[in-house]
Amino acid sequence: MPPALLAQGRAIVLQPRRAAARSIARRIANEQRWGYILGVVMAILDVVLIVLAAGGVMDVFRGTVLISFLFAIALVALLLHPMSREYQRIWFR
Repeated sequence: MPPALLAQGRAIVLQPRRAAARSIARRIANEQRWGYILGVVMAILDVVLIVLAAGGVMDVFRGTVLISFLFAIALVALLLHPMSREYQRIWFR
């Protein structure tokens, strides 16, 4: 959780996401296709939650959550990159 959001009094407890991230990482490491799909869904959900917590897309760019937002976007882009998708198609069962 970015400190700026906590300072504004907005706090969203996202601990289930941490447990899901560990589970997803284990599934991806064990080459299970649904783990990859769930990883993409959780990465997109992270982007959505950052935008909602900031108050909108324009508030993300004005606020201090910009770095978190950019890292979340980068994660989605890397997971959806054609090379990642090709790896997933070839190696995952």
